[in-house]
Amino acid sequence: MIYQLTIVLAILATISAKIYFKEDFNDAGWKNRWVVPSKWKSQSELGEWKWTPGDFYANANDKGIKTSEDARFYGFSAKMSESFTNKDKDLVVQFSVKHEQELDCGGAYIKLLGNIDQDKFGGDTPYQIMFGPDICGPANKKTHVIFNYPPRNDNLLIKDEVRVETDKLSHLYTLHIRSDNTFEIFIDQESVRTGKLEEGWDFLLPKEIKDPNVSKPADWVDAKKIPDPTDFKPEGYDDIPKEIPDPDAKKPDDWDDEEDGEWEPPMIDNPEYKGPWKARLIDNPDYKGEWVHPLIPNPDFVEDPELHVRCNNCMSVGFELWQVKSGTVFDDIIITDSLEEAQEYAAETFLKKKGPEKKAQEEYEAAQEKKRKAEREAAEKAAKKEEEESPAAEDDEEHDEL
Repeated sequence: MIYQLTIVLAILATISAKIYFKEDFNDAGWKNRWVVPSKWKSQSELGEWKWTPGDFYANANDKGIKTSEDARFYGFSAKMSESFTNKDKDLVVQFSVKHEQELDCGGAYIKLLGNIDQDKFGGDTPYQIMFGPDICGPANKKTHVIFNYPPRNDNLLIKDEVRVETDKLSHLYTLHIRSDNTFEIFIDQESVRTGKLEEGWDFLLPKEIKDPNVSKPADWVDAKKIPDPTDFKPEGYDDIPKEIPDPDAKKPDDWDDEEDGEWEPPMIDNPEYKGPWKARLIDNPDYKGEWVHPLIPNPDFVEDPELHVRCNNCMSVGFELWQVKSGTVFDDIIITDSLEEAQEYAAETFLKKKGPEKKAQEEYEAAQEKKRKAEREAAEKAAKKEEEESPAAEDDEEHDEL
């Protein structure tokens, strides 16, 4: 009975789910739904979005949009079906990313925004959520989860970085913000981070602060060890040299004192030298422990029971990126208030191509390697032919001279 009730509730949740945006790029109408900003960067700085399934794919008809020019900015935005605010509602942002290139530096994140001028959409356009992979060098590989928080007038980064996938296959990134002020992040439907919004980002000021009216007492002793007052430097300690002549060194047989000067053995570290003298340390009898600054409630602390409201009149979705090497394919975007709806969409799209795409990649790379091998062999053959023909040409020139 309980099992059946669970199924019914899941079905009802799916039926009542609200989808604010969905895009699979599988029809030519995507060009009418998306706008490339004409007033953000010059035409020469903007890269072209290519409509393609990529270099390797599970289904040729399952297309996405791909960055196609190196060292370019990429801007792209679309309007949602309606403006929405996720007060008392969950919010799910999900899309797939495939880096077909050897990505050394480039973003692959999506943004949720308000009512923007799409022609001017760019890096300075205010956004409400920024989510997705970012790779730049071996030390900077992460999945961005950034929220704009108006009370602090700031874009807040997640405190603990979230990992990112770096191979050349498609990967699904899902951000789930719950109405109970918790969150969960999935990669390929595997949970990689979960917790409370309040703890994951610096939304709120600290609940407690150090008491400004209290200072460490001037006579507070926090040194654990002190020099032993009964320990004295041994007589003659400072007379011990740091280096001494090497007792094992011998004057070379060919050394001439008249020509080379008086021979002196090389210097070596003195094993008897112990460095500058210091009195041994003992426990400090006056040690009082580490002084702890007392805390008081922060008078500026304000609770926010609506941390989950990360979209306030969201109306647009967009990509605003820089890539050194192009070749990233974006696909299967969904913005909804239901994780179940997002998971169903993933089953219809991402999960269907996950296995076949891996096989397609292996076949593609094998074909590319075969092509490169053929080109190398052709180049070697041409070089050998040129080398063989060179002596004959020289003989002809000598014969002409005769």
